[in-house]
Amino acid sequence: MRTPRALIPLLAVAGAAAVVVTAGAGAAIENVSGTTGPALADAAEALPPATVNALTWNVCGDTGCPMGSRPGELATEIARQLAGSEVGGRTVSMNAVFLQEVCSGHVDTLKREQRLRSWSWAFAPSRTTGGAERACANGQGTLGVAVGTEAPMSDVREMRLPSPDRYGRSAACGTVGAWNARLCGVQLSSSQWDDDPRGQWRGKQIGALGELAAENRVIIGGDFTERPESPALDPLYRAFAECDQGPNESRTGAMTQQDWRGTPVAKTDYLFISKTAGASCGVSGTPTRASDHRPLAAAVSFR
Repeated sequence: MRTPRALIPLLAVAGAAAVVVTAGAGAAIENVSGTTGPALADAAEALPPATVNALTWNVCGDTGCPMGSRPGELATEIARQLAGSEVGGRTVSMNAVFLQEVCSGHVDTLKREQRLRSWSWAFAPSRTTGGAERACANGQGTLGVAVGTEAPMSDVREMRLPSPDRYGRSAACGTVGAWNARLCGVQLSSSQWDDDPRGQWRGKQIGALGELAAENRVIIGGDFTERPESPALDPLYRAFAECDQGPNESRTGAMTQQDWRGTPVAKTDYLFISKTAGASCGVSGTPTRASDHRPLAAAVSFR
């Protein structure tokens, strides 16, 4: 657990509203290529402070995963993490989440959870050859990435990323007006032999995400499949701060990926935020049996 910048107050931002704008799994999402909506506000305009308690987690929700054949249990575990995760030595309720390798069926189950019924959701599918949505083999709908927010989310888009045809990648993005912030969740191409073993596509994907730096307030959460020292991440570290960076912006952080024994082996999960924000960040020291990744939680303070 690290506090790379000033430790911020761990206060949840109220997200209550009479009308919730939701783009859940299965909803029509406008397809774009490397673009997002207009800037949230004129850069010269003073924005009110906001605190976002965010969690990113590759939940490994398909078959072959620890809970791939038990989707109900996995959804329950996700909800439990959102109800309280440790940040800065305190257990904090999350009001934003970025999920990877999640099935649309898991998102549908989360929508029915009592505490999450008023949340907004954005979902972007992984794609196969020809752009078809990749199905979860466990009957839980479509495999992809999701973003959920306690406060209403608008301008929801699927941001198509440059990808090999067999493994099409997208980011799910939405704007939360209550925080004046643009949130995007992503999982980049993997290094497996039939996906992106040389990293050429990951570099292009990271370049596309770097365009989000034009927004005033940004949080990008996800599994970037690269370690902090990787040169491929240079554009993101230049444009944003990472919540678990060490002193003097050193590229480090607690390991999030586990081996089959639950031993942490690498940091591949990140929360990149606008450099003007403060953050406190933490990864549980206890292995999780729900996935091969541990959740990364942060309290982000937009001043």
